[in-house]
Amino acid sequence: MLFAHDTEPALIAAAALVNTGGSHGEALPDVAALDAFLTAHGWTGRHERTEAELRAVRHLRPRLRRIWYADTDEVVATVNELLRDAGALPQLIRHDDEPYHLHAVPRDAPLATRMAVEAAMALADLVRGDELSRLRRCDHPDCDNVLVDLSKNRSRRYCDAGCGNRAAVTAYRARRAAARP
Repeated sequence: MLFAHDTEPALIAAAALVNTGGSHGEALPDVAALDAFLTAHGWTGRHERTEAELRAVRHLRPRLRRIWYADTDEVVATVNELLRDAGALPQLIRHDDEPYHLHAVPRDAPLATRMAVEAAMALADLVRGDELSRLRRCDHPDCDNVLVDLSKNRSRRYCDAGCGNRAAVTAYRARRAAARP
């Protein structure tokens, strides 16, 4: 673990949320898909299960996506904007058998607000640790997904949508074609 126990899952969830609206199609087509996303990423707290909530979460994606394309000053401005918009007030909290960690909005705040603030707090950790280079875009030419490289040697190049496998197959086929007489 490179960061606090809640930073890494928040970064991974933020990247996954961005990728739900990428070139691979709409991965949050309905409230049930949002439910599954929240379960997969361990989100707790208020969840209204409404179309309005789903729209608010979808509306957050482009704001977060821009972070993967921004320089440090732009990331800082976006993080500060997300925190300011939510009226964030960081406090130490312990829940669900987790050790103390920071929450900046109440657990009953709207879901999109909590998602924005959790992402902003995790991104603030990256900025403070001079680790923004861990935010990457997938290297596959046909993919616009983003990723968080949490590997020790900073070698992750592909997202979780199978792009690494596609790149390996393409390279293998190219080698085989080049070896033919």
